[in-house]
Amino acid sequence: MDFKLKGKKAFISGSTSGIGLETARILLNEGMTVYVNGRSEKTVKKAVEYLKNEIKGSDVKGIVADFLKQAQVKNLLNSLKDVDILINNVGVYSSTSFFNTPKKTWYDQFQVNVMSGVILTKHFLEGMIARNWGRVIFISSECVYLAPTDLISYSSTKAALHSLSRGIAQLSKGSNVTSNVVVPGSTLSDGAKNYLEIKSKLENVTKNQVEKNFFKDERKTSLTQRFASTSEVAATIAYLCSHHSSSSNGSVVRVDGGSSLGTF
Repeated sequence: MDFKLKGKKAFISGSTSGIGLETARILLNEGMTVYVNGRSEKTVKKAVEYLKNEIKGSDVKGIVADFLKQAQVKNLLNSLKDVDILINNVGVYSSTSFFNTPKKTWYDQFQVNVMSGVILTKHFLEGMIARNWGRVIFISSECVYLAPTDLISYSSTKAALHSLSRGIAQLSKGSNVTSNVVVPGSTLSDGAKNYLEIKSKLENVTKNQVEKNFFKDERKTSLTQRFASTSEVAATIAYLCSHHSSSSNGSVVRVDGGSSLGTF
C-alpha cells in the first residue's frame, strides 16, 4: 500500500531503538525524511547508521536531545522548525512501589513522557495547521488501563497523553491535521529481550517458557498471550501517519493484544 508520504518530513522522539526505530525504518521506506532522536550521540549515530544500511539512499538525520535537559531541548527546537509528522514516542519508567516512588521520579517521568509531547506539539502544530496537513501521534501504553501497582507513576503519565491528544485534535478541527493515540501492549523491545534472557538464566528455563509464564502470571488479560513485535506496532503507527488514515482523529488505537479489556 502506498502511504503517499514521499517527500514529507517526520520527527520521532525516543527513536534509537524499539518501536520508534522500527517506525523510522517504515517511514524511510515510504520515501520520507526522518529525524531520529535519542539522549546520546552514540545511540543516535548507531541508529542513523543502521537505518542508512537498511534503506539505501534514505534521508535520515539524527538529533541528540535529552528531554530532562532544557538546553538540549532548546537546541532541538532551534534546529528543526517544521515537520509534517510528529510522533511523540519517548518514554521513561521505573518499576517501584507506589510508597517508595520519590517525587523526583514523578516529576522526571511527567517531564519526559508528557511535557516532551506538549513542547514538541506546540512547536510544530501551528505550521501543520497553516499548511493544512499534518499528523501528531502519541505513543501510550497498556499500563493506562492495567495500572500495575509498581508502575503507577508511568501509567499516570501515559494516561495524560490521551487527554492531550484529544485536545490537540479539537484544536485542529476542520483541517487535514489529525492527532491520535496508539496504545501498544507488551512489545518485544530490547528491554523485553533482556528480561527474557536474564529470567531464563535465573530460572534455568527457555525464553519461550519465560514468555509463557509472563503472560500466565503478569498479563493474564492478554488475548494473544505473546509479545508483539516492534514491526506490528510500528505498522499501525505508520498507517496513522498516512493519507489513508484521514478520518481517524482524536482516536485511541490499541495494539495491545487485547490486554486492556473493555468493549469501549
